[in-house]
Amino acid sequence: MTLTQKLLPLAISALLSAAPLMAAEVAKEAIAAGLIAKVNAAVDADTSRLTLIFKDLHQHPELAFTETRTAGIVSKELKALGFSVTEGIGKTGVVGVLKNGEGPTVWFRADMDSNAVRETTGLPYAAKAKQKLADGSEVNVMHACGHDAHVTWMLGLAKTMAALKSDWSGTLVLYAQPAEEVGLGAQAMVDDKLWERGFPKPDFAFGAHTAPGPVGFISSSPGVRMAGVDQLDVTFHGLGGHGSTPQMTVDPVVMASQAVLAYQTIVSRNLDPQAAAVLSVGSIVTGRDNNVIPETAVLKLNLRWFSPEVRTQMLKRIDEINKGVAIAAGVSADKMPTRVMKGNAGPLVNDKVLVSRINPSLEALMGKGKVIDHFPAVMGSEDFQEAFKSLNTPYAFMLVGVAPPALYHEAQLMGRPFPYSNHNPDFFVDLAAIPIGAKVNSVAVLSIMAKRP
Repeated sequence: MTLTQKLLPLAISALLSAAPLMAAEVAKEAIAAGLIAKVNAAVDADTSRLTLIFKDLHQHPELAFTETRTAGIVSKELKALGFSVTEGIGKTGVVGVLKNGEGPTVWFRADMDSNAVRETTGLPYAAKAKQKLADGSEVNVMHACGHDAHVTWMLGLAKTMAALKSDWSGTLVLYAQPAEEVGLGAQAMVDDKLWERGFPKPDFAFGAHTAPGPVGFISSSPGVRMAGVDQLDVTFHGLGGHGSTPQMTVDPVVMASQAVLAYQTIVSRNLDPQAAAVLSVGSIVTGRDNNVIPETAVLKLNLRWFSPEVRTQMLKRIDEINKGVAIAAGVSADKMPTRVMKGNAGPLVNDKVLVSRINPSLEALMGKGKVIDHFPAVMGSEDFQEAFKSLNTPYAFMLVGVAPPALYHEAQLMGRPFPYSNHNPDFFVDLAAIPIGAKVNSVAVLSIMAKRP
């Protein structure tokens, strides 16, 4: 997931002079101070273990649908805490269920997959080994989006909730999801009969994600939070040949290049200027040799949108551009460009009432002014919500600052919104954020599940 690099600083600045967290008509009371103290004590006592788990996960990243080692760690830890565990859902997904009497059923997700990025952080526990793909090739891998922290935070939540069973009631379901980065993991679990296996259906769902804002700040905001996303591949089919006789070929490299430039006019010239959208070409795959014009060229596209109508218009224009470029190049009707849709997820929309229930407790945990409840929507995307789409489950997705405050403020002085960003080779999670994420997760869940006087 790519988070905005512009809006968090503005939101933090606005927060410092903002009114109280939520409007009075929807505000809820925080859980007892004594229970928050118990959470702090439990996580503080567990921080050394969690830090070791995090470093281990960071050193052993795994790409989408190959997260077998990570899944094994999750399964082992949950079983040791008394969770009933089911493995192998959607290839590598893990679901753990802890029943603790009558009460609401809460699901909490952590995604497991990493990125094909070569790490440059210089950390002593940096990822160094390459991962071999199914075709035999090797790629650099790195947790450049914080999923190692997400898993660690969830395991901290698991141990805290197991230790505080006398303080809450209901059913807690923790699940580790594969393949968020490619937008396929949540749907893969659903397609693998996630909701037909007898698991208790959720009353509420939660997730949390790293953000390169300062450690000690979190965002828990209602409404639309993230854009919808599509991953798609476009293949231009040409006629290959020798580089010295281009007149005997139909060059797919040229067609792909023309398409990349033409795509840029979709957002700038075809969409309403007030309709937010992004179209990025993340990869061009074609050819190998200097003197060979290849047969095909593949463009790997990524779309971001908030409106289904905008999505439809973008796809329509992509198809029209592809066809137009191919016709202009002299491609025969039977070799027109092909489009393959891959991962897809709709916009992420936090439930307003649920956010209003958890935020007072989160503010009590973090301190006044540390919970951002009016963070603008970003063009980054998630597939977390896709798991609950058919159930209409109310959910809340939180962002947790993971950048050292000194680096964050230094970046601000230099006119940069963040010291680094997700998916970059220099992305890292400050170890100070490890216990914070576990506490945030625990307090959010307890806001729903805690026993009330």
